[in-house]
Amino acid sequence: WSRWHVCSLFSTLPACKAKVKRWLEGHGYKKNCLLILVLIGTCTAIGDGILTPAISVLSATGGIRVQNPKMSTDVVVIVAVAILIGLFSMQHYGTDKVGWLFAPLVFLWFILIGSLGAFNIHKYNSSVLKAYNPVYIYRFLRRGKSEIWTSLGGVMLSITGTEALFADLCHFPVLAIQIAFTLVVFPCLLLAYTGQAAYIIVHKDHVVDAFYRSIPDAIYWPAFIIATLAAIVASQATISATFSIIKQALALGCFPRVSVVHTSKKFLGQIYIPDINWVLMILCIAVTAGFKNQIQIGNAYGTAVVIVMLVTTFLMVPIMLLVWKSHWILVVTFLVLSLMVEFPYFIACINKVDEGGWVPLAVAITFFIIMYVWHFCTVKRYEFEMHSKVSMAWILGLGPSLGLVRVPGIGFVYTELASGVPHIFSHFITNLPAIHSVVVFVCVKYLPVYTVPVEERFIMKRIGPKNFHMFRCVTRYGYKDIHKKHDDFEKMLLDRLLIFVRLESMMDGYSDSEDFTMSEQKVQRSTNALLMSEKAGSDLSYSSHDSSIVLAKSPTGNNSLTRYSSQTFGDELEFLNSCKDAGVVHILGNTIVRARRDSGIIKRIVVDHLYAFLRKVCREHSVIFNVPHESLLNVGQIYYI
Repeated sequence: WSRWHVCSLFSTLPACKAKVKRWLEGHGYKKNCLLILVLIGTCTAIGDGILTPAISVLSATGGIRVQNPKMSTDVVVIVAVAILIGLFSMQHYGTDKVGWLFAPLVFLWFILIGSLGAFNIHKYNSSVLKAYNPVYIYRFLRRGKSEIWTSLGGVMLSITGTEALFADLCHFPVLAIQIAFTLVVFPCLLLAYTGQAAYIIVHKDHVVDAFYRSIPDAIYWPAFIIATLAAIVASQATISATFSIIKQALALGCFPRVSVVHTSKKFLGQIYIPDINWVLMILCIAVTAGFKNQIQIGNAYGTAVVIVMLVTTFLMVPIMLLVWKSHWILVVTFLVLSLMVEFPYFIACINKVDEGGWVPLAVAITFFIIMYVWHFCTVKRYEFEMHSKVSMAWILGLGPSLGLVRVPGIGFVYTELASGVPHIFSHFITNLPAIHSVVVFVCVKYLPVYTVPVEERFIMKRIGPKNFHMFRCVTRYGYKDIHKKHDDFEKMLLDRLLIFVRLESMMDGYSDSEDFTMSEQKVQRSTNALLMSEKAGSDLSYSSHDSSIVLAKSPTGNNSLTRYSSQTFGDELEFLNSCKDAGVVHILGNTIVRARRDSGIIKRIVVDHLYAFLRKVCREHSVIFNVPHESLLNVGQIYYI
């Protein structure tokens, strides 16, 4: 998954972005094939996030039964389910406060299994070290029996779980992970499995639970506690990785809108997605309670991991060619060597589909259908909105009245477009004979920063001449910012609109064109001055009789008087206040995507029913913007694809 994550980020590299874009746009099938391949790896990785907590916790809690052979398997399953419920229930707290414990626990776990492995090699059979000779691997596979190749599926489990090391690749340098894997993880894994092999040579009837049975009685329960804690840490790593994958898919328009909660002020990647969290918990419990043993879950786990490995290998090819600009001989060598290792494992795991391997395939297919359908229909809907947005020439041609009756009030039109007039607006005024006296297009954008100060959150500019009374407001939020109650949000929009009109009257050289926007630094300084004057007790008053704006004397400061000859400004400010008193309406666009009447039955089912269902269950814009229902107006239009 880590290398797939690199693939999802490579388009942001300036040096190769243009070349990648040309390569993808040359033929449409390239982009579609790459999308399908990435979604396959993504969905299978999500399946890995379901199976890892199940098999890790169930394997760890299985140690209870080793010391109590008469204990029922159901007791072990109940303990595992209880731990899983507790793990998923604590996700909303985040790992910021306890994350410092993870590294020492994992390090202690590797030292434990490495030491146990060395102890078992010395105690039982040191000749097991001959297994490192590749000749024995060749002789083993040369036998050619089907059982030999099937056994590779079990061997696959010896390396699964190590990919969890890369779950937080964005939080650690690559060199740190390389050092940890080379000096700690890899040697300890070799010692652990070699030691278990030495133990099994002597105790052939202890194959199922060789790890716990090979632990000396003196340290059994401390080792059990460490194993359980390590299983929880490994589960947390894959759960966090699943949240990260969903968030990236959400940002790329490949997943329905869900609530994303950031649990850390320091680390951008520490997130919590409530809807996905409970889905993962239900599926983990179903897998744990349904299979009740590690063998079938292990078969499913191996299938998920080997598919992710294959997809990662194929995705490395365009990375090496387009991003790293590697020679084609090196690319072919990498591909051949990787497939020589991964393809036999893939064949071995696929042979166990009926023994539990169907679980990750079913999960991956379900998520793939959801993500591909959502992406396809969302792209079509956005392309329709972009191509059908209204030009300023059309707006200016309508005149100040827009060819309609301008009724008193302010209309906030919510749109995803940061420029231009959305088609939903022309659709609205074409079918209705009236529009509000003041129209403000509101576009909400989320920035990759912790928070955006309130005084810097709103960017306001005018659309068209002044007598059109049309504005655009881009509202910016950080990932930790939350929308306040609708009264506060509405009040902030209105206050920023009034401040914008005041500042506009104070500055020279403004333009009435669509491209007009005031200097951000000037706006910031002036806005801060106005806000500070309000906090200091000043009152910005206006008198229409003397055509001036007076900054009244502050009770705590000196008398400062500033006059601006602005009869026009005074009239507009009074006009805006009267419109605000008349009422505010929030207008939300709702583009409904439908399949054309001549479309096939599969396309009609996918677009008219599946995508419509996903749109219905995902978070609505009115919920995201906290729009009050009593002043909400949904404007719908149908787009046929």
